[in-house]
Amino acid sequence: MSTQNSIEQAEQEVLESIKFSRIIIPVLIGLGVVGYLLWKQFDPEEFAKISWTSHTFFWIIASLVFLVIRHLAYAKRLRILSDKQFSWKKCIELIFIWEFSTSISPTSVGGSAVALFVLSQEKLSAAKTATIVIYSVVLDSFFFVIFLPIFVFFLGNDVIHPSLVGKDELNAIGYSFWTFYFIMLTYGSLFFYAIFFNPKQIKRLLGAVTSFGFLKRWHEKAVELGSNMILTSAEMRQQSYGYHLGAFLSTAVAWSCRFILLSCLIIAFVEVSLDLETQALLYTRLKAMFVLIIFSPTPGGAGFVEYVFGNFLTDYVPIGIAPIISFIWRLFAYYSYLFAGVVIVPNWLRGIIARRKSAKAS
Repeated sequence: MSTQNSIEQAEQEVLESIKFSRIIIPVLIGLGVVGYLLWKQFDPEEFAKISWTSHTFFWIIASLVFLVIRHLAYAKRLRILSDKQFSWKKCIELIFIWEFSTSISPTSVGGSAVALFVLSQEKLSAAKTATIVIYSVVLDSFFFVIFLPIFVFFLGNDVIHPSLVGKDELNAIGYSFWTFYFIMLTYGSLFFYAIFFNPKQIKRLLGAVTSFGFLKRWHEKAVELGSNMILTSAEMRQQSYGYHLGAFLSTAVAWSCRFILLSCLIIAFVEVSLDLETQALLYTRLKAMFVLIIFSPTPGGAGFVEYVFGNFLTDYVPIGIAPIISFIWRLFAYYSYLFAGVVIVPNWLRGIIARRKSAKAS
């Protein structure tokens, strides 16, 4: 399958994505789980302890500020990876579309296919388009796989699971975390080796692995991925150290803002110490939680994320108010992109169609 075929397939996915059913399903799943958790876990006494003071509203506003910074950091990364072929305004718009596509896709799949189509419509070369999508995967993966073991080494195993659960739960969380961590490490390393060392060998490997049994259904996509890695590798050889440093730093800022945003909401509703050690532990716990969330099978992690939140932070957040905090968090960081996408994606598509008609007329 050629890159052009993949783009045409992704175009259909974009058109399908703005259907009401594709948007309402994750909303219903998420709200359904929040409602169930409120019914099972909500504690009026814990809720009554919340003081709706300036402190609460300050940290809620702070979380919104970090949401904006996160978006701008992703836009900065896109601007760097595109070699500034996109304006700041265009980068901000495209990140909205990228986040929207991620919100309606299973978290374990992501919005890469749609991103490939979106970028291809913005007059980028096939090589540059492949580079942005594939290198983004590498940057996101390595932000986790590099720093998490360091935090665990210095802060202890409590950073990857609650300290107030039983031994069986600890084992289950620990096994799940390290399993997903090593999956992330494996595919991140595979992508890294391909684009910086030997993409042709990885293409042959992907083709060979998917030539047998039930894996044959992914053979064409695997070969296509290998071809895109070859294009990306050629692009990478032309880039300076400053390019890679800027891309990684913007990635680190964007992901860190995801965690700090949630930290701010926890601080708003729960008495949590603001000292450096406590905040470092909370930051790392949230980072570990996201390792599990990344592999969610539901669109945008809907339902799964809300459930994991309440059970992963029991030593920070009282279980009786966890559904409320998780709902506000998802309202800011998830539903906002769903609803923004409903407005932005159709307008963007109309612009693309008008551009095509203008090109044909001329």
